[in-house]
Amino acid sequence: MNSRRDFLKHSLALGAAVALTPWRRLAAAEGAIPTPATPAARPILVAVRDGSRTAMLDAALAVFGGIGAFVRAGQTVLIKPNIGWDASPERGANTHPELVAHLTTLCLGAGAKSVSIFDNTCDPWEQTYEHSGIAAAAKAAGARIVNGKDPSLYREVDIPGVRLKRAQVHSLVLDSDVFFNLPVLKHHSGTLITAAMKNLMGVIWDRRDYHMHDLHQSIADFLTLRKPTLNIVDAYHPLVRNGPRGRTTDDVVEMRTLLVSPDPVAVDAAGAKMLGHDPARIAHIRIGAEMKLGVMDLEQVDIRRIKLG
Repeated sequence: MNSRRDFLKHSLALGAAVALTPWRRLAAAEGAIPTPATPAARPILVAVRDGSRTAMLDAALAVFGGIGAFVRAGQTVLIKPNIGWDASPERGANTHPELVAHLTTLCLGAGAKSVSIFDNTCDPWEQTYEHSGIAAAAKAAGARIVNGKDPSLYREVDIPGVRLKRAQVHSLVLDSDVFFNLPVLKHHSGTLITAAMKNLMGVIWDRRDYHMHDLHQSIADFLTLRKPTLNIVDAYHPLVRNGPRGRTTDDVVEMRTLLVSPDPVAVDAAGAKMLGHDPARIAHIRIGAEMKLGVMDLEQVDIRRIKLG
């Protein structure tokens, strides 16, 4: 695994010189954990750095008033991590299991009736769930592990998008009271980055629907059906090249960051900047902003910066 310093020094091809400025903007401020947020017109984005994964999640949720601001007793909860690839946690291809387990624990502690975990994986689902570490960690925390490859669990629904008009969507997305989107931030060979918005491709049965109807537009279109309750982006050690699967741990850079926002466009814009990209170059982010599904201009976002270390 490379360090953040190594990334900035040796990865000009990845836009490292650009990445330094947004890193400072998003996560460099000192200070204690803020008190719960007051209502504001601008979307809130919390950028936490230099803590353990669990501590950073706790700190981010505290800004919104804690897990109780999102989960009430008796509610059903869906956590949608990225579990797409048959790879171990240190490879950075999937959401880290520690985050999935801790969020599960918090939800159940808040009185959730159930917490379900699934992804429509790219690699065979059983070994992907196992080797990612997510199935074991989430199950130990009390989550229900659901097969994302079972076609009987998907329902065809109308989607009021520009190009994506109809798709088979997992019933947990349609029926759960609370929907946490828990992606990993990483490079993607086809879309430059993948984070919150693209992670939702894993709730569709047939991803060919997206590719047939304009990939980037379809990624944005899905948000017209249902937006996640909260987007929690694992940017602890992003995969910065050879994504979305990665080849070795040399493709990973330690940034020790967590990005959290109810706005999927804003959190993806922040993630894009962390990886050295202008968010407007990422077509689905730009389209999402144009469709008023979120805010791409980070000057219009209430960014709460927390440094734990």
